[in-house]
Amino acid sequence: MSSGMTAEAVRTNPRRACFASTQLEREGLSLDTGAPVTSSVVVGSSIAAGLGDGTILIFEPDSPPKMLEAHHGAVLCITADPETNSIYTGGDDGRFLRTSLDGTVEEIASFGSRWVDCVAAGPKLFACSSGKTATVWSEGETQPLKFEHPSTVGGLAFDANGRRLAVGHYGGATIWERGSRRWESTNLKWKGSHGAVTFSPDGKCVVTSMNENALHGWRLRDKADMRMSGYPAKVKNFIWMGSAPFLATSGADEAICWPFDGKDGPMGRSPATCCYGGKQVCTAVTGMLGHDALLAGFADGAVLAGRASEDAEDFVVKGSSGSPIAALAITSDAWLFIGEESGRILWVRLGGSEK
Repeated sequence: MSSGMTAEAVRTNPRRACFASTQLEREGLSLDTGAPVTSSVVVGSSIAAGLGDGTILIFEPDSPPKMLEAHHGAVLCITADPETNSIYTGGDDGRFLRTSLDGTVEEIASFGSRWVDCVAAGPKLFACSSGKTATVWSEGETQPLKFEHPSTVGGLAFDANGRRLAVGHYGGATIWERGSRRWESTNLKWKGSHGAVTFSPDGKCVVTSMNENALHGWRLRDKADMRMSGYPAKVKNFIWMGSAPFLATSGADEAICWPFDGKDGPMGRSPATCCYGGKQVCTAVTGMLGHDALLAGFADGAVLAGRASEDAEDFVVKGSSGSPIAALAITSDAWLFIGEESGRILWVRLGGSEK
């Protein structure tokens, strides 16, 4: 991050009923959209967010937010395409949309009454899923490709160079790899329902969130399993962050950060933790690769900042509002987006505005 945290109220009492509002909150832009925040994503120096009424919001530093009427129902999923400064969204209106930061909304495909559950973007290609089918558009191809799976797709993710697409579904995950003539699939098996999926930054591992209170991962070179369990709640959100790197996750009373350095990653190791929330469950996390600072949102609406290291202190960024944090995102210039299930939004720069 380009500036230091200035959030107040260093945690001195590890157990609390709630946190009071902070000076940082009072300095930021607060909105009440009237519709639940469903998702958010960083696009360059901006952040885009989806709402339950189909609206897409775009926040840019030192500018009023743009409110765009996009979907005719809830925005279910969102991802960024940094190459084109745009986002892709799927909705329960069956539409797959591309929205540019200038406010232009384009329909890529419509699946009628079937929801568009997952979206993903990679270098010169993008994808969405509806039901058991993942549809992939590649630059230079006139028609999209369709990949079928044994059950409803729960998550999509491209690797960093766009040569592989990971798909989460019941019974494990499928890795589609682009060859010289066609895409080839490899099955990674593990009993249970698998949702959101991600490649590790070095492309050597794939991790899914499960319907059970657990994550599951595979080391791709030998399909070795990585069980990451012990969560008291379902893991709804994760992000790669830090220098290890860590996979920081929600689903517990603090942020759980699994180390993926070394040849074995988290296998046989305990995770680092930070941002202790007392009796509150962590519902959202955000951070950045190369930076050990992490922000965690909780079911009572509080947001804490900490570091994935021993003896690091936590800081209160936002006080308890009573509504769960649904989405968190932060830019490299330390502009922070906080979205609640109630529809309330906070947009603020950590460290204050630049002079």
